[in-house]
Amino acid sequence: MTDETEADLTGVPLRRRPKPSVDTVGGRRLSPATLMMGHGYDPVLSEGSLKPPIFATSTYVFPNAAAGKRHFEGVTGKRPGGAEGLVYSRFNGPNQEILEDRLGVWEAAEDALVFSSGMSAIATLFLSMVQPGDTIIHSGPLYAATETLIGRVLGRFGVNYLDFPAGATQDEIEAVLRCAEGRVPLIYLESPANPTNALVDIEAVAAARDAVFGDAQEKPPIAIDNTFLGPLWQQPLQHGADLVVYSLTKYAGGHSDLVAGGVLGSKAHINTIRSMRNTIGTICDPNTAWMLLRSLETLELRMSRAGENAAKVCAFLRDHPKVERVGYLGFLKDDRQADIYRRHCTGGGSTFSLYLKGGEREAFAFLDALVIAKLAVSLGGTETLASHPAGMTHLSVPDARKAALGITDNLVRISIGVEDADDLIADFEQALEAI
Repeated sequence: MTDETEADLTGVPLRRRPKPSVDTVGGRRLSPATLMMGHGYDPVLSEGSLKPPIFATSTYVFPNAAAGKRHFEGVTGKRPGGAEGLVYSRFNGPNQEILEDRLGVWEAAEDALVFSSGMSAIATLFLSMVQPGDTIIHSGPLYAATETLIGRVLGRFGVNYLDFPAGATQDEIEAVLRCAEGRVPLIYLESPANPTNALVDIEAVAAARDAVFGDAQEKPPIAIDNTFLGPLWQQPLQHGADLVVYSLTKYAGGHSDLVAGGVLGSKAHINTIRSMRNTIGTICDPNTAWMLLRSLETLELRMSRAGENAAKVCAFLRDHPKVERVGYLGFLKDDRQADIYRRHCTGGGSTFSLYLKGGEREAFAFLDALVIAKLAVSLGGTETLASHPAGMTHLSVPDARKAALGITDNLVRISIGVEDADDLIADFEQALEAI
């Protein structure tokens, strides 16, 4: 539309140009929960539709040849920042761009990208930054597929790795960094760690990085998988991280009906990752992006309810005679993990590790007796899920490493949903009696 206004049948002028995004009202900065209802989208551009339609197309028409050239300068990397308009659905699309705008709001990130899965986001991040001979530094444990990607897949191409325990101090992290051979392209964290719920001190990692690399022009960026707590209960960019990674399948999607991933951070780093995404085509599809836009509208409500439920359930489980201990962040008090929690987190989350008295037999008996909670992997959905990491998500991790990381046979991972908390307690009580 080139005309700013056009008269309707009564002669009253109608606005035709897109309205600018509004993030403040009366001097008040709007909260992310409010911005999820419309940020990045103008109904004027879609026939007045209240919600963005699903743009089911593979390609987009250019207004003129010069515009086409300019867009391709962006997507091919000749000019940083990506396309200035819509080009082709391997590169961008309206649903994906609105979703990226809204994801960035939660953590005040400069830019964001969405992907076809959490692992495609992680893989694209690594592929955009590593070279043969590099050494990746990471915390441990990581999600098993991430460890497999680093150790087995990238290892085949001459990429090495060193790791440190999730709760390591600045001195311990520095010592690992100083042992690295070759270039360090990336420091990769996961906090809380999957499945032990151990926290990483992001501020200590940033301080260690700065101490070792000093004033070097190319300090390795710090990226963190924030799936377990973000964006409501932890915002790593405020504590020294450069990039935040998500399995959007989890809390962001939150209904166990889609698979997607995301990366948020500075424009400079996002541009590097965007170039790789454009090449290998790991962007999420328009329908998934549309479903995520729907889910983001209730993200705060869902996470808040699940967090409240988890606190009640864990209070019951902690005192049960058949429970060895509950790895719930809300119980941390006087140790180093508690200090990290106080500085980094605003809530205990709704996913925790439950250590039963016994081993695999007891864990399986408990899982098989559950009625309300579903025996399934994943987390962050509206329903409560329970699984056995040692025999399921982390089965491929070598036994010695599982033992070192605390992934034991008596460990059950639980993700609390939005059901009635007392109903969940009744379910866990009867399941424990079945052991």
